[in-house]
Amino acid sequence: MPVAGPSYPHLSYRFVDREYMVVIYESDPAAIRAAVPEPLVPDASNQVFYEWIRMPDSSSFGDYTESGIAIPCSFNGRPCNFVAQMYLDDDPPIAAGREIWGFPKKYAHPKLAIAKDTLTGTLDYAGQRVATGTMGYKHALYARELTRTEASLRKLQCLLKIIPDVDGGPAIVQLVGVELTDVTVKGSWTGPARLDLVPHVNAPVADPPVRRIVGGRHFVADLTLPAGRVLVDYLREKDLRQAA
Repeated sequence: MPVAGPSYPHLSYRFVDREYMVVIYESDPAAIRAAVPEPLVPDASNQVFYEWIRMPDSSSFGDYTESGIAIPCSFNGRPCNFVAQMYLDDDPPIAAGREIWGFPKKYAHPKLAIAKDTLTGTLDYAGQRVATGTMGYKHALYARELTRTEASLRKLQCLLKIIPDVDGGPAIVQLVGVELTDVTVKGSWTGPARLDLVPHVNAPVADPPVRRIVGGRHFVADLTLPAGRVLVDYLREKDLRQAA
């Protein structure tokens, strides 16, 4: 972190009018297991959440968009989502997300916009289109109960935080838990959705392949991202096992 002009200020981080489009699909259980660290247990539904998140008003971070993959799991029997991949177009939240919590953020060009009657998300990496998602825009008959959406936002998020040491080896390897606070859902809809993922070596969003589309969710909320907590310290547990 540079002393002169640090990349981000201290906690906490408030998001206003944060807009989500989430395409839910069933995938290959072996591919899901390969993406999820132990002791997390992938959900038996074999579902994957592909997300676009538009953040027009983010304290400290400004205006940016994010896209990536979350996988429903459980930690010691408690439901959670493991955040497996994230791509965004703004340096401060990339630096803060990786250094503080361990969010797996990389620089790319995601976009979430309304095209006539269609909510459309795209992700470009290194000049190549790697993801396209579409959803019917605010289908009134599919309006979702706001309390259910709030509960989904308050669900435990799990992250694999890896920070290298000066010799290139691992200095920190932790499973981190984060729970959003001060959540206010302003609108929530479900509806038909489609998703196209293109294999890419440096943006492997297609690694959990799409087997069947379950549906889409679209919602807008205000929320706060607080500090996380360490659920598992892998290096400490390794040292304890070796000492024993």
